[in-house]
Amino acid sequence: MKNFKELGIKSEAKGFVGDKIKINKILNREIVVTDYRIAPSPYTEKRLDLQIELNGTKYVVFTGSKHLIELIVQVAKEDFPFKTTIVQENERYEFT
Repeated sequence: MKNFKELGIKSEAKGFVGDKIKINKILNREIVVTDYRIAPSPYTEKRLDLQIELNGTKYVVFTGSKHLIELIVQVAKEDFPFKTTIVQENERYEFT
């Protein structure tokens, strides 16, 4: 009988690294977005999970912002990581 490690199966799911930080703590501050994933959410239709760096420290941001989801899916994977600032325009968040 084989051990699991001998099967050569690798997980494609990547865990994000760092403490969770609320989006209002990073508004109007330059961050580096290194990765993202879109996941189901019990509160909104979808949830955006962002892996970011702020001042050299890694954090994870969770948001249900439909507008940020619409914007980030347009970024090509080869364009990661990228610098941005998240701002609040009226009732929605935007990358600048």
